[in-house]
Amino acid sequence: MSGWQAGVDVGGTNTDLLFLDPETGRYQVSKVATTTADQSLAVLEGLQTGGMPVAELEAVVHGTTIATNAVLERKGARCGLITTRGFRDVLELGRRTRPNNYGMTGSFEPLIDRELRLEVSERLDARGRVVLPLDETEVRSALERLESLGAEAVVIHFLHAYANPIHEERATEIAREIWKSGFISTSSEILREVREFERGSTAAVNAYVQPILAAYLERISQRLKDAGFLHQLLVMQGNGGTLTAQAAARQPVQTVMSGPAAGAVAAANIGQQAGFENLIACDMGGTSFDVSVIIGSTPALSSEKDLAYGIPVRVPMVDIHTIGAGGGSIARVDSAGLLRVGPESAGAQPGPVCYGRGGLQPTVTDANLVLGRIDVAGFAGVGQHPDSRKQAAAAIDETVGQPLGLNTVDAAAAILAISSNQLASAIRLVSIEKGHDPRDFALFAFGGAGPLHAVGLARELGIPRVLVPRFPGITSALGCLISDLRHDYVETLWRPLAMVDPESADRIFRKHAEQGRQTIIDESVPTESIDIIHEADLMYQGQSHVFRVRVQSPGFSERDVVAAFSERYRERFDIVLEDMTPVLASLRTTVIGHRPDLVLKRLGKGEEVPLPSPVSSRPVFFAGAWIDTPVYDRDVLIQGTSLEGPAIVQQADTTCLIDPGARTTVDPDGNLIIETQPDP
Repeated sequence: MSGWQAGVDVGGTNTDLLFLDPETGRYQVSKVATTTADQSLAVLEGLQTGGMPVAELEAVVHGTTIATNAVLERKGARCGLITTRGFRDVLELGRRTRPNNYGMTGSFEPLIDRELRLEVSERLDARGRVVLPLDETEVRSALERLESLGAEAVVIHFLHAYANPIHEERATEIAREIWKSGFISTSSEILREVREFERGSTAAVNAYVQPILAAYLERISQRLKDAGFLHQLLVMQGNGGTLTAQAAARQPVQTVMSGPAAGAVAAANIGQQAGFENLIACDMGGTSFDVSVIIGSTPALSSEKDLAYGIPVRVPMVDIHTIGAGGGSIARVDSAGLLRVGPESAGAQPGPVCYGRGGLQPTVTDANLVLGRIDVAGFAGVGQHPDSRKQAAAAIDETVGQPLGLNTVDAAAAILAISSNQLASAIRLVSIEKGHDPRDFALFAFGGAGPLHAVGLARELGIPRVLVPRFPGITSALGCLISDLRHDYVETLWRPLAMVDPESADRIFRKHAEQGRQTIIDESVPTESIDIIHEADLMYQGQSHVFRVRVQSPGFSERDVVAAFSERYRERFDIVLEDMTPVLASLRTTVIGHRPDLVLKRLGKGEEVPLPSPVSSRPVFFAGAWIDTPVYDRDVLIQGTSLEGPAIVQQADTTCLIDPGARTTVDPDGNLIIETQPDP
């Protein structure tokens, strides 16, 4: 075997691939247009550009947006729900939130239609004791009814199943006898946690996307097998870990936000090796802008994310804020005469006007081209045509310039100004609004368009440094390769901490750990070690929001848990509530199978050389003036190379713009470290 591995990140516009031999440090990058009708076609096409047969790859790790997009675009499967009598509308009632905090209008469309939400007789109390036995005849009748209505997948969701799953388990057994498709989502299997709405919503998302993702994973796995690939396809999870395609097909909800999570994992790893533990990671692609905060080389995690209004998903995932702002974001003037940029995107087809694929609406990429910031000829996977800049300028003039009374250049600059304001607002949301000072972080810029806007964003937010990795456009693909196997488990107790039996807690933790270890063994993926992390969710009686703390097991100790919780509470609120009763909401275990480390210095060039000569120069529009700007080839920038802005560094997967007054240095890992310096 060659030892080569491939990381694949499928975006809305492009599919990015990184081929890497960890033993020798040899690598190759590839970028192909995403085939939106069947993403597996682009994945296989990209894998075949790696310079070695697919059969010789030892690992393929795949980040996908299929689950996320299916929910956002409402293109999932037709689902049914079987629930406790009287509770068919839980998914629709939700938490009485509003789409806009200060708005009085809005609508909500549940993932499962009301006619497909059926009730059966059963009831448990909050301690899991049977109040009313499960009526199995009603379960069978409900399943038959749902199949007759054309449901492809079914959710089993009973009240208080987190405390005792006995009724859900029996209903699932019956469903396996009747349900022909096999797509059955049992809420207590997916999320053993209190809160009926969130547990039901998570199970509903799982069912809604399962037929689609399972079919896709089966299709791509077969294509890989036909190409001679001998190993299991690995899929990124939203928590920053990986799992096998078979496991992902069973619980596709775990793959929500998998692509962005891979990027955050890569950013944390690259930043740590480069000496930057605190980062604001910004991934700007063709369609979206993803922002995450990394503290102490660890991406912030969230236990819940709203995919859309009224659709929370309560599984651990990297805390990422996403907006519809990318290189392909379409610029337009609305009916009120205001310039808008995004969230609509030109995508891969037809793409920006300058791509020459039939796009007629101007985008951020077109504005960058008109202002001299990029050269479309250098774009991987994009054919150059002689009139690209002229056509982009004409589209901007017609759509934006003429309606606003601006010349073409000023119209293009206005598009970038609006886009930059949106990007900065997204960064403020995950930093300033959560108590973080951006000045204490470095900006990690990646994605095909991220390095193009990074310095301007950093200056606006007061961020002193920008880190641009060696391969910005395929950073998420790199994240796929360096991600570990990871499985998360949770079980709700919901009782005062003093009433929790330490032996019972240790028993739950032991069950989680054994399950995780066995799952990793069954996945047959080489790992160097397995780590077990135990945590507890706590709150004071009468409160609703929990704090998560690390705990020791075996040897669960009430005293130690109280001390950790009090300290965590004091750090957050600067107060200790000694007279309040701590409540243990849930016990959590994370099992991590560590894959072999990737030393990123192998991606850099070790020897130092004099400043290379620019490959060309061109006028670039900065702050109202055209400045002749040298253009450098990223491949010849060696460790220790220093550049003064203005300058452009271009490579196959991105363009990095170094604004006037900024200074960049190439570090031993091949990263660009840019000192932003304030504007004069």
